[in-house]
Amino acid sequence: MPSNASRERWLEGRPFRGARWVAVVLSQLVQVPLIGWVIVSLPVGWPLVAAILAFVSSYLLLLVGRWPGPVLVAVAALTAPAILGFTVGPPVAAVPLAFAVVAATVRGARIWAWGTVAVASIVAIAVSILSVRGPSVRVVILLLVLCLLIGVGEAIRNRRARIASYRADLERRRRTEAERERLRIARELHDVLAHSLSSINVQAAVGLHLIEDDPHQAAEALANIKETSKSALDEVRGVLGFLRSGMDADETAPLRPDPQLSRLPALVDSLRSPGLAITLDDELPGSTPPIVQRTAYRIVQEALTNVARHSSAHTARVELAAIDGHAVVTIADDGSGASGVAVREGRGIVGMRERVALLGGQITVGPAPDGGFRVAAELPLEGDR
Repeated sequence: MPSNASRERWLEGRPFRGARWVAVVLSQLVQVPLIGWVIVSLPVGWPLVAAILAFVSSYLLLLVGRWPGPVLVAVAALTAPAILGFTVGPPVAAVPLAFAVVAATVRGARIWAWGTVAVASIVAIAVSILSVRGPSVRVVILLLVLCLLIGVGEAIRNRRARIASYRADLERRRRTEAERERLRIARELHDVLAHSLSSINVQAAVGLHLIEDDPHQAAEALANIKETSKSALDEVRGVLGFLRSGMDADETAPLRPDPQLSRLPALVDSLRSPGLAITLDDELPGSTPPIVQRTAYRIVQEALTNVARHSSAHTARVELAAIDGHAVVTIADDGSGASGVAVREGRGIVGMRERVALLGGQITVGPAPDGGFRVAAELPLEGDR
């Protein structure tokens, strides 16, 4: 709605087009009767000049956004003769000054505002002392109103600051949530594609090696490639379907269930090859929380994928056990890893660390003391962190 949009822009300190002209027009409208009264009732002279100066000062409000302090002083100087000179009727000559005080305070020119009020008070006192009429109550009231308007300007300024701070904080949280979601998506896609492509690579190597000597075994490797690629496509579709589910996506997209420990044997079988023997010892209870099962599965998947892709190992063993309220996941191989060799951590290892950290667990990745490479993770079984 336009009215709400205009109000929001004003609260944020972004006035809509023509907003400053509103103050100018209002200031001049209330002063037209004053000028007419001066022309009709008073002789031509300083009263008319004072009224015209107050009228013209309204145009300076157009510059208050750029120079709030100097504009306030200029408006005060131009309206002072009319404010102090006319002692009857409403003080309409002070309307431009009122707008200038609020606008300057809102824009942070508080010293200018208080300084102007202080100087105006001194001038008013001096004029009252020198005047035969004595102190003017209307001038005192006007000065008090100006002080009140400074408070109004401060309230508006503080409100704008709070709104700006809230919006900045909201934007930071949105960026943080978006970054977390991107990292989560990256982990899921990396785990799915890296494992599947590594498995396909292993099976393709087996097929090429056996295609002449053992066509039946080669055909079985090709069948495994087909099944692995289909599984990878299903998982990718599942991830994409989940991402689109909140945006009126195709609800018929197959969402593959989260990986659980029951799928570990199939995972191990997909990465076995004539040159790599893998043993699995899963002693975790069936009541293990799903989030712990999913994290353990992804750790095993990433570790075995790295063994198949980067290691010269001939054997690897996977052990899962419940110890002291933790799910302990260990993957070790007999590759060429050696103690003291620095580990270059790619996205996969970083992803494992992030998953474990989300559960409040611990993970160590590196060469084993007795040779080979070892990944060991401890995950709290409560799974609620």
